Amino acid sequence: MIIVRLITFTIILFSFWSCEKPKTPPNFLFIIVDDLGYRDLSVTGSKFYETPNIDKIAQKGTIFTQGYSNSSVCSPSRASLLTGFYPTVHGITDWIGAKYGEDWRSVGRQTKLLPSDYVKHLSFEMTTLPEVFKANGYKTFFAGKWHLGSEEQQSLPTDHGFEINKGGYHKGGPYTGGYFSPFNNPFLEDKDEEKGMTLSMKLAKETTAFIRSNRDKTFFAYLSFYAVHAPIQTTREKWSKYQKKAMEQGLLEEGFEMEKRLPIRIKQDNPVYAGLLEQTDDAVGHVLNTLEALQLDDNTVVVFVSDNGGVSAGDDFATSNLPLRGGKGYQWEAGTRIPFFIKAPHVNDVTKRVDTPVTGADLFPTLLELAGIVNPQKVDGKSLVPLLKENAFETRPLFWHYPHYGNQGGDPSAIIRKGDWKLIHYFEDGKNELYHLGKDSGEKMDVFEKNIKVGKTLSNELQTWLTSTNAKIPKVDPIHNEKEEKEWLSRHKESLKLKVEKRRAFQQDANYLPNENWWGSAKN
Repeated sequence: MIIVRLITFTIILFSFWSCEKPKTPPNFLFIIVDDLGYRDLSVTGSKFYETPNIDKIAQKGTIFTQGYSNSSVCSPSRASLLTGFYPTVHGITDWIGAKYGEDWRSVGRQTKLLPSDYVKHLSFEMTTLPEVFKANGYKTFFAGKWHLGSEEQQSLPTDHGFEINKGGYHKGGPYTGGYFSPFNNPFLEDKDEEKGMTLSMKLAKETTAFIRSNRDKTFFAYLSFYAVHAPIQTTREKWSKYQKKAMEQGLLEEGFEMEKRLPIRIKQDNPVYAGLLEQTDDAVGHVLNTLEALQLDDNTVVVFVSDNGGVSAGDDFATSNLPLRGGKGYQWEAGTRIPFFIKAPHVNDVTKRVDTPVTGADLFPTLLELAGIVNPQKVDGKSLVPLLKENAFETRPLFWHYPHYGNQGGDPSAIIRKGDWKLIHYFEDGKNELYHLGKDSGEKMDVFEKNIKVGKTLSNELQTWLTSTNAKIPKVDPIHNEKEEKEWLSRHKESLKLKVEKRRAFQQDANYLPNENWWGSAKN
C-alpha cells in the first residue's frame, strides 16, 4: 500500500475537551518500555516488582486492561505506534536483523518453514506521528531505543520527524556499552561525571533537559527505554533488595516449566530483572517530577506502553507472565497483552479502567485528536478518545500476523480477536486454535472442535484480511527433516532447562557476583 506523504496539516478547534479548555494545546510525553510484560507492574498485579512511579500514570489516568501491541516482537510494534498501521501494511513483520528465507537455516534451528522476508526500515511513504506534530508547530524529541533502520539507510529518528535524537540507532539493545555509563552509544554523549549512571536515568535526564528548554512551547517527547530488554543488569543494592524479597516470599524453588521448544519462567522472582525494572521506574519518576515542578503536568498527555509482552522464554528468561500464557515472541496472550495507560488532563480526571480491546496502532489517531490535529492519513488504528470520555465506541476485530519463528519459542501464525473470541491460525500445519478469553484468559482450553461454526467464521474473516493486506506467508523448507527436528528439540530441551535453572539459582544466591564492578555501576 502506498501512502502519499502530506506536507501540511490543519489545526481544528478543541471542541472535544469535556472539561475546561486548556489555554494552549497539550504537550505529549510518550513512554515506551522495551519487553515489559503485562503483569510486571504493581498496578497490573505484580507482588514482587515495585513500580510506584509508573503506577502513578495509571492511577491518574485510564488503564486499558486489554491493551495490545501490534506484534509479539519489537520492530513491528514500534513501527505501528509511529504510523498507525498494522505490520502487514508497513511491512516490518519481524525484528529488524532477524534471518529469513534460506538464511534462516544458518541460525541452527530445525523448522518446517522458512520465515518470510520483511521490510528493513521504517517506510518513507508513510507519515509518522512526529512528522505530523512537527508540521503543526510542536517541538519533537526522541530518546532511547529506535530499531527501525540505520544511519546508512537514512532511517534514524531525525529522518522521520524527530528534531532531536538521543541514543536511537539500529541496535535493538544496549549491546555496545550496557546499562551503566559509559554507554558507547554513537548518539549518546558519555560524560566523566556520569560514570555508573543507569542508561534509563541518562535517557530520562536528556528528556527533562529537552522539556525544560521547551517549557514555553508545545512539545512531543518520545522516551523509548532500552530497558528492560536483555542483557539484564542492575546494581548490587537493588539486587540485594529483591534477593531478600524472593527469599521472604519463598520463591527459591524450581522456577521453569517446558513449553513446546523452550523452558518458560513460571515465577516473578528474578532479582536482577526486578532491579533493572526499578531503575527504569526511578527514571520515569524523574521525568514526571520535572513536569510537576515546571507546572506542565496538567497540560501534558502521558502515554505509557510496552512494545510487546514480557520475556518468559529466550533472551534472559527474565520474567513470568502467568496467568497469561507465553510471552514475547509467542502467539498467546502474554506475547501481545501489555501495560497500556493514557493520562489525558481535561478529558478524564478520575482513574478508570477500560476493558475494550485496543492496540498500539490506535495511539496515532488518538493523540492527534487530543491535540486537535486533523489526521492526515487513513490508518488501521482507531481513536480512543471516546473511551477516555466514556462515549460510545464501536468495537472491531483485531488482527495480528507473524510469519516467523520467535526466538523465544513462538510459531509462525496469524490471529484474529473478535469480542471474547480469539482464533490462532498456524502456518506449519494449517491448524486453528480457538479460545474464549472471557472464560479462559490463560488459553488453557482450545475449544475449536466444540465451536466449529464460530471457528470457521473467524477463520474465513482472518483469511480474507490476510489476502486484502497482501500478507506474506512463510514457505515450506524443501530440505526440512522432521526426524532431525524432533532430535534437535529433544536435545535442546534437556540441556537448556538445566542451564536456565542453574543461572536462576546463581542470580538468587546470597554470594552472587556477576563481575567485579556490577556491570560498571560500582563507582571507581
